[in-house]
Amino acid sequence: MDPHLLRTYVTVARLASFSQAARALGYTQSAVSQHIAALEQDLGTALLTRRPVVPTASGERLLDHAHPLLLRLDAARADVLRLAAAPAHGLTLAATATALGPRVLAALPVAGLTLRVLARDEIPAAVATGAADLGLVDGLAAPSDPLRLPDVAPLTAHGVAEEPVSVLLPATHPLAARHGTAGLRLGDLADARWLDAPDAGLPLSQLRAANGGGAFRTALRYEGTDVHALTALAAAGHGLTLLPDSAADGVRGAVAVPLAAPRIVHRTELLYGGTPGGAAADLVRRLTDGS
Repeated sequence: MDPHLLRTYVTVARLASFSQAARALGYTQSAVSQHIAALEQDLGTALLTRRPVVPTASGERLLDHAHPLLLRLDAARADVLRLAAAPAHGLTLAATATALGPRVLAALPVAGLTLRVLARDEIPAAVATGAADLGLVDGLAAPSDPLRLPDVAPLTAHGVAEEPVSVLLPATHPLAARHGTAGLRLGDLADARWLDAPDAGLPLSQLRAANGGGAFRTALRYEGTDVHALTALAAAGHGLTLLPDSAADGVRGAVAVPLAAPRIVHRTELLYGGTPGGAAADLVRRLTDGS
């Protein structure tokens, strides 16, 4: 299967238009039509209806395979170019908002850094394809257990920080009195109203997995990456959220109550491909020394 044809197909399916796909790819519309026809002939099945432009059942199945296949190709290209390229003086680091804990912040270089705060699911692909030199991902895990990361390409993952987690709730909440005590059990909060903030906090899906199930129903969904906005929403009573202690402590109008059970921590891992050089290698050393 020709990857050029596959990229054309993915673009047409995404934009639902042959003409818009042609503009996006820099092809003529007839070239796009020829690409789709050649791919359909290769696979022996129709992939798109034409009016409207919608994937067929076979086309939907191909899309399931196309994205990881194309990502792997981009990752392979980036890996080869990384070996051939001279070490860069600058450094691009992709990170989740909550991965920027005290230990990470203390290790960052004072100059030459571009920091990109991305959605959690975007970071492995950014590192694999060379859009970022290094990545920092985080999540809930049992102490010393590695995170479960998507298999987008051969990447090295190295744990660099672990810290306890707390439930952030308004100071007026009935459970706020638990502050300074043994803490809360996650299972007792499964039916509470929660903030769903997958890219600013710890995703509700991870809470459900840590609890072995449970509702954890959404009161409000926040789709940004600003941790301060998330903590302000929690303090205002729009829902509970679970955060690493360093992000939950000292929020005005809110109380951080330690999570007593299950025994889980906030874990941060460093991602990189190949053998980092230059500024990337320096940061890897600073983050992994003694970790």
